[in-house]
Formats: sequence, structure tokens, C-alpha cells
Amino acid sequence: MVPRIHKRGKRTIGLLAYLYGPGKAEEHVDPHLVASWDHSAPDPGRDAMATYKQLQQLLDQPLTLLTDTQRAKPHVWHLSVRNGPTDRILTDTEWGDIARRMVAAAGIDDPDQGAGCRWVAVRHADDHIHILATLAREDGYRPDLDRDAVRVQAEARLLEQELGLRRLKPGDGTAAQRPTSAERHKAERQGRERTAREELRETVRRSVAGARSEREFFGRLAAAGLLVQTRVAPSGDLLGYKVALPDDRNKDGEPVYYPGARLAPDLSLPRIRERWSADTVAQGGDTVQPPRPAAPATARRSTAAVAWQAVLVVEQGEDGLAAAHIAAASEVLDALAKTSAAHTRRELQEAARLFERASRSHVRAARGHDRALRQAARDLVRGGPALGRGEDGASTAMAIDMLFFLITAAAHWHARKGHAQQAEAAQQAAEHLRTAYRAAAGHPLAALHQRGRRLSRPLLQRQTAVLREAVPHLAEQVLAEEGWYALAATLADAEAAGHDPAVLLADAVGRRELGTAESISDVLVWRLRRTADLPADATGLPVTARPGTASANGAAPGRERRGQRRR
Repeated sequence: MVPRIHKRGKRTIGLLAYLYGPGKAEEHVDPHLVASWDHSAPDPGRDAMATYKQLQQLLDQPLTLLTDTQRAKPHVWHLSVRNGPTDRILTDTEWGDIARRMVAAAGIDDPDQGAGCRWVAVRHADDHIHILATLAREDGYRPDLDRDAVRVQAEARLLEQELGLRRLKPGDGTAAQRPTSAERHKAERQGRERTAREELRETVRRSVAGARSEREFFGRLAAAGLLVQTRVAPSGDLLGYKVALPDDRNKDGEPVYYPGARLAPDLSLPRIRERWSADTVAQGGDTVQPPRPAAPATARRSTAAVAWQAVLVVEQGEDGLAAAHIAAASEVLDALAKTSAAHTRRELQEAARLFERASRSHVRAARGHDRALRQAARDLVRGGPALGRGEDGASTAMAIDMLFFLITAAAHWHARKGHAQQAEAAQQAAEHLRTAYRAAAGHPLAALHQRGRRLSRPLLQRQTAVLREAVPHLAEQVLAEEGWYALAATLADAEAAGHDPAVLLADAVGRRELGTAESISDVLVWRLRRTADLPADATGLPVTARPGTASANGAAPGRERRGQRRR
């Protein structure tokens, strides 16, 4: 149940005409009263003798008891209460009870508090009602509407439980503005899957991901096909911006512009500038020449590395640092989704869309410390789209795997702070990342699995011994997993490259939790291949050297290291 307090108005009769009228797309069906302040207000929807004017005069009558200075300006209070698409259709009696509970919670009309304001509740659709009230109490005083939005939200949570409706998480005022019913109906008329506001929010979010300056940001908006207008002070300083879709027009044929702040709280120009505040590039973007774009695979490996480090910050760092890394993780997801291959794109885009809600809270982000993640987002965008196969396909799986643990850490952080909506959004995003990972990791892990099965028996036994030595508490579980052979091949590759596989393995297990992993062996494969700087894609690589075979520098690395430890 979503209660929404709309902007206050000055004309009671104008709002009544809209509520009882056909709507902007003939969507208002059978408009009628379900409740009112005195249970007997005239209903122009069901009574042919009742008029809008008659109802308006009754609603506004208490205004005559107030002087001009006492009257609220504007005086029309408007609340809509909407159920979700999966909720059952409520009766008029149920909606009437909801309306009375809502006006009491808001401070409009509470029978326990004496004379209240006059109000009516109009239903013109199955899933919602509108409540109109005149802000003048019957006793001549103005109502106390302090924190009315918070109070009606709290009442909605109680009503959801009592009426068996889908229960929403309590909000904290940091969510992006929802599309209005008029915007939704307009999208339906135009055949759009999403409203213009939602499309613009996603495009702007992806355009700002990893951007270095205002010039780059606005260039990306233009390249994405958006219409952009800026607001400039007399001094020439840029104050703000607004964007529109080229084909989204009003009745006069003019583009419908949305300021960044109306798309999401962190998309206003001042909030976007905070991301650049610690960058070495000036706001105008005319100073340092950006580095040469890295290959997609290189950008993804870098993303995996910084995501790995960011998990520790979110789990153990100060709140401001954690909030900054969570916000920057949203940029990385946007950049990865923007450059992903077709078989992972949809799930990554959905993960990025959901995690956008988790990127904001009332905890102030300590910007600047998130520079590594923002650089990773920038590198992903500049590196361009991945083909989804070979090294960049395997490195995509590696990056998604590390990001999954970062997003899961963010969910745990929000849960500890009591940020219910953000925690749920992060958990949902993690599930989409899990699905994207399965799509990305299938082929490279299968190749590693085959290489592991072709290892000689002595070499496989040695890697089994390494596993039991390094992580005895996990060894039997890992050996029982299908992914063990891929991990065995990775351990052998690390040994052949001159690393101590036992040390790498113990470090990979000890530094991060594994409880949320579907396959511990899969997770360890990517952690080891990233740490040891091994190729993510094992397709076409030779079977790893057998015991006693010389490595590239002429030594038998495994035996030499163990001999050194004994000495």
C-alpha cells in the first residue's frame, strides 16, 4: 500500500472535477465517495442532484472561520492511497475504513482529538482512492500536519498487515520519486513499457557512472539521445540541468523536461558534483588527458580486484566510508550492465536498477575514498562492450562473482542500520547477479573442469593435499562439489606460475565470508585466478605441468618451495 501526499492546491473545485471526471485517458471508472468527514456528504458520482459546487462549498465552509493570515495557503490537502498489482481488490467499505485511518494518522480528522477538517475520499479505480481535505478545522484552528507523510506511511504498514496485503518495507525518504498515475497512463497510451521518468532516470544514472567531469556527463546524455537544458546563473555558473525524451511531449507539443533532482535525490547537479570532488580532473574537464582505454577483459579484472577490497570496507569500515563504497558500487553495476554481452545484459541491468535504491541512505557518504570503484566504472565504460566469450567473458564472470559478495555485504550493512528498503533492494540485486554469474561462468568453468579432470593422478592428489592442509574445515565440502576439478586445475596453474597454492587458498578463504556462495569451489577459482594473475579463460591452455616438470624459469616450483620451508 503506497500513500502519497501530493502538492497542496488552491482550488477545491478543480481537484473535485479531476477526481470525478474521466481522467486524462478515460481511466476513471465509476467515481464515487467511499467516506467523508460526516458520513453524509453529497456524492456527485452517485447522486444526480449533487454538484461539484455544492460539495466544494461544504468542504470549504470552515475557511470562513479563519482570517486571511490564519488560512493555510494553499489550503487543499490531497492524499492518494494505492495498492499493488498483486493485492486483492478491496471493497468500498474497506477503502472507507482506510480513508478514516489515514486522515486520523495525518492529523486531518481524528475523532479522539475533537473537531477536525472536512474531507472526502473518492474512488474511481479498483486499486486506489483519493482523499481531499480543506485545511481548516471545525473549531477555527489549523490542523497539525507535522510529519504527516511519515505518519500515513506508518499507518499503511499496519493496514497491510491487518488486511493481508503485500507488506512493503518502511521507507526513510531517500527513495526516488514514483511515477504519477498520469505518467503511467501516458506510457500505456504511447506503448512504453516504462514511464518517461523511469527511462530518463536509468539513462542519466548510466551516463554519470564513471564520468570524470560535467563535460563528459552532458556529452553522454546527448549521445544517449536525450534533450538537455541547463540552468545558468547571471555569473555564468552552471546551476542545474533537466532532461527529456525527444518523443515525450505535452499537449502543446513541447518536450516534457525533468530536473535531475526529480529523477532521484542523488541525480541533482550538486550531488553529482560530489562524486567528482576528489577527482584530479577539474570540473570543466579540460585538464588531464584521460588514460588510454583498457581492454574489456583488463577492465573487468580491475573491477574484480577493487570490488574484493571494497567488501572489507563495507564490512569493517566507518559508516561514511561504507556508504561511499556502496554508492560507487551502484556506478560499477551501471557501467558493467552498459557494457555487458547479450547473454548477461538483462540480468545485470535489472541488478543495477534494483541496487539503485540501495545506493542511498541518510548516512552521508565520505566521497573521495571511493575513487578506486569509480575508476573501475570509468574503465568499464571506456573499455567498451565485452564479447562475452574468451578472456573477457571469463573475466566478466570473475567480476560478477566479486560484485555479488560486495552487494551482499551492502545488504548486510543496510540491515544492521535498519535500512529495510535498501537491504531488500540489495538482496534482490544480488539474486540477479547470481543469475548473471551462472550465464557468464558456465563455459569458462566447464573448460577448467575438463582441464582438472585431465590432471595426472599424482598432481591431483597433491592439490587435494594442499586443500586439506590450507582449509581443513572446508576440504570435504569442496571435494564433494562438482567444481572441485576446476579448483584443482587453478591450484596447479598457480603452483606452475610460482605461487604457493596453500598460502593463496588460505588467504582467499580467510579474508571473506563464503556463506552466501552456491559453490565454494567456484568462488575460490575466481579469487585465486585474480590474486595469482592467472588467465580467467582456460580454453586452449595446455594441461598444467605434472610433478617435477620445470616451470618457465627452469625450476620445479612446488618442490622447491616446500624444500625452502623445511630449511
